[in-house]
Amino acid sequence: MSFGFLGIQFGFALQNANTSRIFETLGASVEDIPILWIAAPVTGLVVQPIIGYFSDKTWTKLGRRKPYFLIGAILSSICLFLMPNSPTLWIAAGTLWIMDASINISMEPFRAFVGDNLDEHQRTQGFAMQSFFIGLGAVLGSLLPYLFTNVFGISNTAAEGLIPDSVKWSFYVGGIVFISAVLWTVFNSKEYSPEELAAIEAKDKEKEPQRVEVVDKSKNIAKQMRVGFFMLLLGAIVTYLIFINGLTKELYILFVGLIIAGLLFISVALLRKRNVRNGYTIIITDMLNMPLAMKQLAWVQFFSWFALFSMWIYTTQAVTGHVFNTFDPKSQAYNDAADWVPVMFAVYNGVAAAVSFLLPVLAKRTSNKITHMLALFFGGLGLISVYFLSDKTGLLLAMVGVGIAWASILSIPYAMLSNSLPSSKMGYYMGIFNFFVVLPQIVAATILGFIVKEFFNNEPVYALIVGGFAMILSGLLTLRVKTKHKIVIDENQN
Repeated sequence: MSFGFLGIQFGFALQNANTSRIFETLGASVEDIPILWIAAPVTGLVVQPIIGYFSDKTWTKLGRRKPYFLIGAILSSICLFLMPNSPTLWIAAGTLWIMDASINISMEPFRAFVGDNLDEHQRTQGFAMQSFFIGLGAVLGSLLPYLFTNVFGISNTAAEGLIPDSVKWSFYVGGIVFISAVLWTVFNSKEYSPEELAAIEAKDKEKEPQRVEVVDKSKNIAKQMRVGFFMLLLGAIVTYLIFINGLTKELYILFVGLIIAGLLFISVALLRKRNVRNGYTIIITDMLNMPLAMKQLAWVQFFSWFALFSMWIYTTQAVTGHVFNTFDPKSQAYNDAADWVPVMFAVYNGVAAAVSFLLPVLAKRTSNKITHMLALFFGGLGLISVYFLSDKTGLLLAMVGVGIAWASILSIPYAMLSNSLPSSKMGYYMGIFNFFVVLPQIVAATILGFIVKEFFNNEPVYALIVGGFAMILSGLLTLRVKTKHKIVIDENQN
């Protein structure tokens, strides 16, 4: 059931470890790299809730979630072949956009797949199994450029503006592994039909009745209107301040996006006043009516993924510049240092795979909250320690802490969340939950370049320090999550 994640993460690891290198090779400056990443998470905001909503309502001969696994895998594999052959920077950025959207099409239903097929007591272990395959796939994907150069003798340098052959062949292998692993899951796993899931949920309710809160429709619409106007007003004010002060243009993306979100809330509130009910109004309204546990976990996800995104964007530049003091992408020293970054990423993913089965054991002895908090503390300290390191071995040790956090980030929050969701909306709410994976990426991409430039003299290692403190904060926020709180909104009130 989880094997397909090996292929997904194989491709995702290649993207994370090599995209900044590809951008820089094609002429991007350090301060421009975050904004080139922005298209990917923006696409995720659109793709994830839509895929989740429709996968909840899909039932074909192939299954409920599996058609989306397959479509996403085909598109992602094609993009993995195209990405390292990008002739220009804008084509590479566009390919990243399409590839990230395609990976999301495959990845998002996998979370709901585990929630569908496992009961409350099995889910922590189920998501830990996903973490294992994610870690294993990421280790193999991250190591490929290094292995191709140091084992098979394929060059890791190329003429100016060209991607090294070691990177190209890594992406080709990634495309094959991606589609193969997903096909294995598609043809070797089963799904419960919507009717079977409804029957299982009905039995669960008999054993442990849920607290049902019927929302007053008129009050809910008024709240939606207020939230919409607040987002619209805040977005408009900050956008104006950015304009009159001549601040970096990347900031427009975040706050113009807030304006758009406000307009969506207002438009749906107006439609609901006219008793219009369709996929659009349900998707936007259910964002407002998220379960309390989901709202609390959103803050945990936000700061932990902000930290991860700072690492994925800036590790190459921090390692090559701060640790090894080399800045020329055409030089052998730079490419040797850059090749060490995938090795570092392989280590943290390997650690994640190794500890993934220990987390449920620790959670059983303590709790999911304590386990996640401790893991995030290790991750934050690992990121901060990069500033003080000066050799390859030390960098690998720093990644051990990140790996412990990564294993927990990939499993514990989803286990905590899935126990608070109705099966009929598992895919949709898992998609919305991924907003809080995507939003911090957008925030990181819009403000990290500005912060590094304005406050840290364009020294990328400070972005890792900021990320480390964000991860520690997310650990503290885990303690306030009320996992037992359960609300089911009467759909007729939507």
